[in-house]
This record gives sequence, structure tokens and C-alpha cells, in this order.
Amino acid sequence: MTATNASNCPACGAAASGKFCSVCGASLGPRTCTACRVELSPQARFCHRCGHPAGRSPASDRKAWILAGLACLFLVAGIAYKVTTDTSGPATPDMANVGASGGLPPGPAPDISQMSPRERFDRLFNRVMQAAERGDTLEVQRFTPMALGAYGQLDSINEDARYHAAVLRTQTGDFGGARALADTILAESPGHLFGYVVRGTVAELQNEPTALARAQRDFLTHYDAAIQANRLEYLEHKPALDDFKGEAERAVRR
Repeated sequence: MTATNASNCPACGAAASGKFCSVCGASLGPRTCTACRVELSPQARFCHRCGHPAGRSPASDRKAWILAGLACLFLVAGIAYKVTTDTSGPATPDMANVGASGGLPPGPAPDISQMSPRERFDRLFNRVMQAAERGDTLEVQRFTPMALGAYGQLDSINEDARYHAAVLRTQTGDFGGARALADTILAESPGHLFGYVVRGTVAELQNEPTALARAQRDFLTHYDAAIQANRLEYLEHKPALDDFKGEAERAVRR
């Protein structure tokens, strides 16, 4: 009789043989992504095509579904309460306008392995912002770390990318990180309007009226010269710049 070759389970690491691990029950055969069905390597933690988590055992999957179900119940209840008691707009910061890059097209998940680093970052940024506008807290929490991870992999970073990263950090309450990005924007490109928008937004969210007034003053001081530069990122984020300019002008008149 031929002995079955033994190997280590890719889920729990225990010595295993056959089709399933005797310790955790994970499949020992070729793995495929449960979202897009592409074949995965044994060590993969996320799908290289669509980013879906991989490598969970049946027990952990059941636990994840239970937790996700409970989270969804709390989310639906929270949204229902907010709709009936709150008439304010979405929680997305005013500066989080996704610009001219547009929304996510319908259809199957994209093959992110074929995108450039900047395309992956922009794709994930847009997904987070659209989830925030829908009030989908779970999706914001899931994709924000992926978006910031994609930002960290950029081979070149401009003011627009730093601005997007600052929006993501503001969205998650990392005000120190957002302020640091604003400082970098202004150090690399003095007078750039995005730096003052980030500084002002963070100051407003942290209830720092002196810092907010300074950011608004600096924004108005540099606005005309900055706009004349005809930067593409200003055109793409015109609604956010217009909103900040309007608030700054009203603050000056007061």
C-alpha cells in the first residue's frame, strides 16, 4: 500500500495528510478565492486579483460570518436611528471630494494585480469615500488600511496623492497623520491650497479655532496665485476648494 504524503496545513501549520486537516478542517487541496474563483498560492492571505481575504479555516469562517452578521445588524440599526434623528449630511469630510476620477464601474472585481501602484491607490481611495458617503462603516474600516497600504507602495508621490492620504487619515480620526501630510505638502510645494484645506479641516474637527482661522487666512492669501497655476488637482477637487473658500470668506467677514 502506498503511503499518503504528509504536509503542513496552510491554515494552522499542523502536520496533515489527505484532503482535509485533522486539526482545523482546512482543505489541503488547491485553493481558490471565494469571491472571484482565481487560484491562490498556499501562503496567500489575500487574493492577488480582487483583495478578498484567503486562507481561513471553516471554523474561523463561521465565526467571521457570525460576527459580520451581528455587525450588520448594529449597522442597520444605527443607520435607521440616524435617518430618523439626524438631518445632517454624510460623515465624509467636506474635503473628501473624489474628484474627476469617478465612481466604481459595475461588473466583476478588477484585477488589481494588473494596475499601476497609483491606479490601485486611487481605486481604493474612491471605494472608501463612496462607502463613507453611504454610511457603510464596515467597508470603510475594511478598505482604508488597504488604501493606505497602497499609498505606502507608491514609487512617486505628488501633492494630490498626499491629499488623498490625508483625507483617509482624517476619515479614520488620525488627525496627527493628516496634519503631518499637510506640512509635507506645504514643504514640498509652498502655498499649495491642499495643505491649508487639510490643516483647516483638522483644526475644525479638533475644535481649534485659532488654528482654523490661521489656515483660512493662509488659504485666502495664496488662493489667487495658486488658482492661476492651473493645477490639474485643483480642477479635480474644485468642489472641496470652493467649500473651504466660502467658509473662509464668511469667517473673515464675521
